[in-house]
Amino acid sequence: MTKPVLIHAGAHRTGTSSFQLCLHENRAVLDRHGYDVAYPGRDGVPKGNLRLPLPRRRHGEKRIPQYAKQVRDVIAGLSPDAGRGLILSEENIPGPMLHFYHGQFFPASHKRFLSLAGALEAPPVHLLYVVRSYAELFVSAYRKRAEDNPVAPFSEIVPNFMAMDRGWPELLSEMRDTLGAKTLTVLPYEARGSSRALLLRLVPELAGEDLVEPSRTVNLSATDAALETLQERYRAGETLPRRVWQRILQDNADKTDRTGFAAFPETDRQVLQARYDADLVRLAEMPGISFQPIAQPV
Repeated sequence: MTKPVLIHAGAHRTGTSSFQLCLHENRAVLDRHGYDVAYPGRDGVPKGNLRLPLPRRRHGEKRIPQYAKQVRDVIAGLSPDAGRGLILSEENIPGPMLHFYHGQFFPASHKRFLSLAGALEAPPVHLLYVVRSYAELFVSAYRKRAEDNPVAPFSEIVPNFMAMDRGWPELLSEMRDTLGAKTLTVLPYEARGSSRALLLRLVPELAGEDLVEPSRTVNLSATDAALETLQERYRAGETLPRRVWQRILQDNADKTDRTGFAAFPETDRQVLQARYDADLVRLAEMPGISFQPIAQPV
């Protein structure tokens, strides 16, 4: 597969669903520039049909060629014209967030990157990745999981978060070396800007186009009141279908007072922030990475 491929690979909890909605709402412009679009649409984004079969931690490396073929078939089905480019957005390329709770930062990422590289056969033209501070990322990941799963109290998981085995520099160097993108752009979440600004970063040739910013926000964070209500019901042994727990989120959306459902002690938060700040410096100094800390206005 030698078609030009541009990838927005996340990270989780950095507005990925909103970016995918932006891709949807600018399909006509992207089509005119010769690009197909693929994304999963987990949060109800229209026409989201991407399902990348990538290995998990338990899968051995011998299965990488098998996964590569499956991914190649999926991509070919979504963008069959070899003469057209493909913009692919999928935050789960490095893996799911579940392993955070055990102090592991995307433990299957290497196998997943190898599988994707084998599927593409040629390096991506551009790979874009947004990083977020560790404290904010871990809190947001915990809160997201608490929407549809019973979770242990946040305080019980804090030691695993604090002892995380690695971080952004290790993941991004692995991504750089395995996927070999011609351009790997990394920017911090606080410099992300709007979704259309992010799209312009990924596809600079769109400069001058009247890009549409989505009129609605996707995948908003749940309030503490909603999460506490949900956890009470999960602890009581209930299994809630999606429509029910989403209704609880909606019913409690205006109860915005913070109750301490998930928060690091201030000393731990400062330690994580210092680690993040130091890792941003490391990323800025890493060869082969275009680190862009300043948001690009649109």
